[in-house]
Amino acid sequence: MQLHAMIIKHGWEVGNTVYNALITAYSECGSTEDATRVFDSALSTRDLITWNSMLAAYVKHDTVALAFSLFVEMQRLGFGPDIYTYTSILSACSEEACKNQGKSLHALVIKRGLEQSASVCNALIAMYLGSRCNCLEDALRVFESMEVRDRVSWNSILTGFSQYGLSEDALKFFLEMQHGNIEIDHYAFCAVLRSCADLATLRLGQQIHVVALKSGFKSNEFVGSSLIYMYSKCGIIEDARRSFESTLKETSITWNSIMFGYAQHGQGKVALDLFFLMRKGKVRLDHITFVAVLTACSHIGLVEEGCKILNSMESDYGVPLRMEHYACGIDLFGRARRLDKAKALVEGMPFQPNAMVWKTLLGACRTCGDIELAAEVASRLLESEPEEHCTYILLSDMYGHLGKWDKIAAMKRLMRNRGVKKVPGWSWIEVKNEVHCFNAEDRSNPHCQEIYHILEYLIEEIKSLEMEQDVA
Repeated sequence: MQLHAMIIKHGWEVGNTVYNALITAYSECGSTEDATRVFDSALSTRDLITWNSMLAAYVKHDTVALAFSLFVEMQRLGFGPDIYTYTSILSACSEEACKNQGKSLHALVIKRGLEQSASVCNALIAMYLGSRCNCLEDALRVFESMEVRDRVSWNSILTGFSQYGLSEDALKFFLEMQHGNIEIDHYAFCAVLRSCADLATLRLGQQIHVVALKSGFKSNEFVGSSLIYMYSKCGIIEDARRSFESTLKETSITWNSIMFGYAQHGQGKVALDLFFLMRKGKVRLDHITFVAVLTACSHIGLVEEGCKILNSMESDYGVPLRMEHYACGIDLFGRARRLDKAKALVEGMPFQPNAMVWKTLLGACRTCGDIELAAEVASRLLESEPEEHCTYILLSDMYGHLGKWDKIAAMKRLMRNRGVKKVPGWSWIEVKNEVHCFNAEDRSNPHCQEIYHILEYLIEEIKSLEMEQDVA
């Protein structure tokens, strides 16, 4: 800004190079208003780089409408978009509302003969994967059409498989990358380790851990965080802790992961100790840190401690409450059967609750057996997410416990009329290097009789232990 002031004060003549640099500088400093003023002052001397710089500034600061207006205006004035233009504008199309614009831009890319540009194709892949419109197939088509693929192309598809829950495809794709001698970086390791975690394939995860160590990622925070997640999901919290200890701990990334791991394993006290250790070590706490520590409090019933942390987030730590923090608070109260507190927390939110919050409150209603509030919450969910089968099933289960068969029949009719079908949940376990998948009441396994016999025995043992505790 001082440099800009000197230019104006002394009346120095400036060319596009200076204008373009100023636009970029103001954008990097977070001031799109000043960047726009510079852009407007360069009216008579703008070149394509000037337009691209301003477009990139709008995209960087999520002013999508202005970005699209500028994209249209530059073409109207005779400035044809180039590779840099398309990589910028495509990154503005990651939201669902921009899906049609993204498709139109893809058509323009083909029309201008830029479909073999690696950077443009990577931007297209990122757009399709980030659109939350189940566009993985479109991203794959772009990838497969590329004559030259770089590391970004491979990583994007690998991450896409992982994010979409196609973990087996992600593992196969990772092997394809290795066979193709594609350089494996921390992005690839993070994606494939997450897929190992989702499939609970401990042995494969351990093998990839070794590859990561040999590749020089021993202390990388991102890889370390993914290793912690993988070992935690596979039930080996000790190895998760070892991964935590061997990585850099300068930021909250690995701290958050290990706290989540301990929370999932019912060791919330250890997670809380780590939280206090973070504070003592002056590690910067972020919003994810508080999701982790609130989850830990919820899982072990530390209601008062959780309340204290929730209420002090903004005042003591400068971290504003987000939707997920309210959901954690609702879960905290719900598990403690303090539904009145959970309901009050929702009613006191400074913004409209989203589906995640309503689902958490619905779960709390189920825990506390409050069918009236559950029906009210479910009606809100069914309005916003009529295609989500979980709400119908959960409410039907609650009606079933109360013997309200007419209500169950009504829910089934509603599902049928809306074309909603129950999606079966799957579980899997790795035994002797083989992954076994199964769902509820699944009898397809050749050893199912033996499995169910052992399960019945375990259930009886658990019941007898519960009876002994009641007597004691």
